[in-house]
Amino acid sequence: MFQTDLLQGQRILVTGGGTGLGRAMAEKFLALGADAVICGRRGEVLKSAAREMEDASGRKVATYAVDIRQAPAVQEMVDDIFANGGLTGLVNNAAGNFISRTEDLSSRGFDAVANIVMHGTFYVTHAVGRHWINEVKAQGGWKPGMPMKSVMSIIVTWVLNGGPFVVPSAMSKSAIHGMTMSLATEWARYGIRINAVGPGEIPTEGMSKRLGPGETPGSRSAKINPQGRCGEMEELQNLAAFLMSGGCDWLSGQSIMMDGAGHMGSGGNFYELRHWQDADWQKAREAIEAQNARDRAQRT
Repeated sequence: MFQTDLLQGQRILVTGGGTGLGRAMAEKFLALGADAVICGRRGEVLKSAAREMEDASGRKVATYAVDIRQAPAVQEMVDDIFANGGLTGLVNNAAGNFISRTEDLSSRGFDAVANIVMHGTFYVTHAVGRHWINEVKAQGGWKPGMPMKSVMSIIVTWVLNGGPFVVPSAMSKSAIHGMTMSLATEWARYGIRINAVGPGEIPTEGMSKRLGPGETPGSRSAKINPQGRCGEMEELQNLAAFLMSGGCDWLSGQSIMMDGAGHMGSGGNFYELRHWQDADWQKAREAIEAQNARDRAQRT
């Protein structure tokens, strides 16, 4: 679909870029000629992913082990990135989520999602955006026809029809949807365009552990999707590449739902969980807690 040098000269930061959707998008950018910067909390995972991506693409991949919930750490990372080559694009991909009845949520559980998804996304976007704005001001301003910088954020289709049993994510992703529209208008005069993508279910290891414990990845979505299937990673890669390419700079402030019209035919991805009984929720909690313990053990 794309020329192999489509993203030549670009350098793109992907948060949560060491695994899952983030890594897949970074790999596509590299294959199209861009250099990549990936960040996440697990340094060894990032370094391993970077080595494999560099070997496959021949392009440069810089890594930063950072917790985007910490604004000072984000600022330090972004300052270092701009001191060592800068950026032409940003993909806000890092996220956290788990299923729970809202009445069972603790404030700590809510914050675990909101601090990554809403606060972390803003911290990164804010820090990168200010560098771009300062660059534009130093160059005497931006005029139509000049190259633009691009931000793409991963949201969810639930921003349109709600997210029962994933309320912290629905609320936090809705905030990013609002940020997308707001900054697209505020920062356009600096040559910055901002869009968001709400992918339907594309099965990944992390998603399956916490949103469908004990299930075959994607099986629930395939049953209710109008196309009778889940999404494929290549579809997201292609859309992300187009949005970062500058092929349509007038496209800004948009949230694009890529889910086979799934959100139009359901009450949110997890509406059918209303049929679960207490025992079902207890089983799911135990599975998620066990996976969290394994993840903590791997980090230590």
